[in-house]
Amino acid sequence: MLRQYYQTLVPEAGCDEAGRGCLAGPVVAAAVVLPHTFYHPLLNDSKQLNPQQRQELAPIIKKEALAWAVASCSPAEIDQHNILQASLLAMHRAVAQLQLTPRLLLIDGNRFRPYPCIEHVCIVKGDSLYASIAAASVLAKTHRDALMEALSEEHPQYGWARNMGYPTPEHKKALLEWGPTPLHRKSFKGVKEYKSEKV
Repeated sequence: MLRQYYQTLVPEAGCDEAGRGCLAGPVVAAAVVLPHTFYHPLLNDSKQLNPQQRQELAPIIKKEALAWAVASCSPAEIDQHNILQASLLAMHRAVAQLQLTPRLLLIDGNRFRPYPCIEHVCIVKGDSLYASIAAASVLAKTHRDALMEALSEEHPQYGWARNMGYPTPEHKKALLEWGPTPLHRKSFKGVKEYKSEKV
């Protein structure tokens, strides 16, 4: 069962990202401040939920959260900074958009770049331990999936509506045939081998 909070002294925001391992599309991060009493039986790490469960949870989280925000870094920014730094930058952008300023950030994972004037704690597998991080993982994942489904209409041959930009056999076969798009991460193995954009 998820822990509802890390501490009760100051407002805390859970932070997580989605899309780090993809070959195409942005990396998306979310920050969520939940009331300490928030509970939903479905809430868990977004990777443990099916799409229908994530879609059910997202509006509930948005309605019940004290504050929430979603932000991203583009494929070009990922290539410029590397995926880790781009993920952290997306988290910073999400925190900056919160309507309520937290005093503590709960970060999923073991790496973070300190955010000005806000303490943080890194928690490995935090999205399966703390409700606010799990909520952030759901919002980041649902936001990114919707974005990739929309982008798939522009580049249908890559199957992004199904693979969300991850390196599935379908996606890799399309890269071999069509080459990368402007939405592909040119610094990633599986993309950088292709020298030019064909579409």
